[in-house]
Order: sequence, then structure tokens, then C-alpha cells
Amino acid sequence: MNRYLQPTRFLDFDTPAVRAFAQQHAGTGSSREKAVRLNLAVRDGIRYDPYSFRLEPARYAASNCLAAGSGFCVPKAILLAAAARAVGIPAKLGYADVRNHLTSPRLAELMRSDVFRWHGYTALFVDGRWLKATPAFDAGLCVRFGVKPLEFDGTADSVFHAFDVSGRRHMEYLREIGEFDDFPYEPFAADMREHYAHLLSEIEARDRRTAAALDTDFAPRAD
Repeated sequence: MNRYLQPTRFLDFDTPAVRAFAQQHAGTGSSREKAVRLNLAVRDGIRYDPYSFRLEPARYAASNCLAAGSGFCVPKAILLAAAARAVGIPAKLGYADVRNHLTSPRLAELMRSDVFRWHGYTALFVDGRWLKATPAFDAGLCVRFGVKPLEFDGTADSVFHAFDVSGRRHMEYLREIGEFDDFPYEPFAADMREHYAHLLSEIEARDRRTAAALDTDFAPRAD
């Protein structure tokens, strides 16, 4: 169990910012109460942003997700795990492939798929049991898309709803990948390159265009 309490390359709660975040939001009380508060702090305090997807390893450190104030499911789950460990709650990182039947047209066009590989969640050891917590979608996003926010009460798994508030099919779990004591960056990145090469190419092109525009904006002007 001790390995699920240690700082790692990605669960870097030995950084002052992550440790302070954990202590501030965990508060006092039982491990269950702390876990519930931390899940809520990451769920709603870090905005869900699927368009922040990149493959640079540094982006997946908990400290980077905290500093950015936004992220998609993978870095948000990493931040929750790091914060939990910081206050003495054993935590793991879990992954599964899911199909989002309500994927927005814009995101579906970019991904060319409604399957999200390596969806990230956090496994927390509370009251003698491992429980799944899914802090991905913030409450504001859920309201806009007609999806009930995922609640975690520290007594049962919190996983994506199969249907939205109108009864439409929402999230379908396709494959359990496994749970890990640190973010398995290499197999994750390899799978992303294999299945989302087109998306990565588009992101890289967009980033180059943005960088070029910034260079132009800040270039010295001739007198």
C-alpha cells in the first residue's frame, strides 16, 4: 500500500502548489470526507477541456494541470490522485476505453470517432475499499449538455452515467485497461499516436499557426 502514497514523476504532490491545493481542499475529518472534498475540488475547480490534449509528458504532471486550471480527463485524474496521496489517502490511476454517444459534432469531426481511448479516472482507498472517482466533467459543462454531474460520496464507485437527464444514451464502457501507481505515459502515448495520428497532426499544425501569429505580433517593426 505504501507505493500508492508516494510522489512520482506525474503525481508530483511534493511540489508546494499541489500540496497546498490538497491541504486547502481536503480540510479536516475522516479520509472519506477528505476524498469527497478533493474530488469536488478537482471536478469543478479544474475546467474540463478536451481541446487541451497534447502529448508532451510535462503536461501530465499534476502540478501542470493545477497551474493550467483546465484539462481533460487524464490530467484531472492525475491531479486528484496526487492530492489524495498528499493527505494520506492511497490512490491509483485507472483507464478504460469509452464511447461517448453525445460527443459534440466539433469534437467528433476532430477525432473522427466517438471512442475515447484511455479515459482516465482515479481509484481511492477509502474505509478499506478501492473506489472509482471520475472528476472529468465539471458541473457547469454538465448543465450545458444536459448530463447529471458525477457525484462521489466515498461509499461507492462514481463512473460515467449510461444515459443523460433526457434518457439519451450517453457513455458506454468498452474496455478496462487497468490501474497503475503512476501514469503509464509510454503505452498511453503509443496508443494515441496509433489511433489519433490525424488529430495530433491537426493540433501540431494549429499550434504552429498560433506560434507564427504570435511571432508576427511581437516582431519589431521597421521605422
